Amino acid sequence: MATVAVIDYGMGNLHSVAKALEHVSPETEVWVTNDPAKVAAADRVLLPGVGAIRDCMAEIVNQGVDKEVRDAIASGKPFLGICVGMQALMERSEENGGVDCLGHFGGEVKYFGDDLRDEQGERLKVPHMGWNRVEQSIDHPLWKDIDSGERFYFVHSYYVQAKERAQVAGTCEYGVPFDVALYRDNVFLTQFHPEKSHTAGLQLLKNFLDWNGKV
Repeated sequence: MATVAVIDYGMGNLHSVAKALEHVSPETEVWVTNDPAKVAAADRVLLPGVGAIRDCMAEIVNQGVDKEVRDAIASGKPFLGICVGMQALMERSEENGGVDCLGHFGGEVKYFGDDLRDEQGERLKVPHMGWNRVEQSIDHPLWKDIDSGERFYFVHSYYVQAKERAQVAGTCEYGVPFDVALYRDNVFLTQFHPEKSHTAGLQLLKNFLDWNGKV
């Protein structure tokens, strides 16, 4: 039986993610775990995350999740990071006065700002909360059967700005253009919450469980 480890470091939307994975692939065994041995043994690894990056990074380091992530990525197995799980793999975040992250991808996590406005000059609320269109930058296996421009669900006040444009798999706009999906080898990251994004989100999770980690 195929297995996927959802890393539990106390800062993720674990129940929703696990249920969504079980829904799209009942034959897959979903482990919500902080056991390094189980993470290492799983066929696929998912890093969730919600809340402030300072607290998330503190727990990631304190619980040794940084090593689990590093080893999982190095192993070549499919790896998915969601929301703060995406931001944690960048170099640095502006949040909480500035926080160093894991640095697996080049780039920073920026604040939307207190005076964010759309093209018509109308003020936009921060956090960015709700549905927004994602434009695909590449033809990646995790986009299988998902149209470019499909809507996904977001909840965040900080956004990713990647250094390497060749690693951007999807973009969005909310006052400013920003990167919502990144990829490299066996890693795929999303700022949006696929587990809350209905049909398109469930399709992405199914694609992840079907993915062999190659592009």
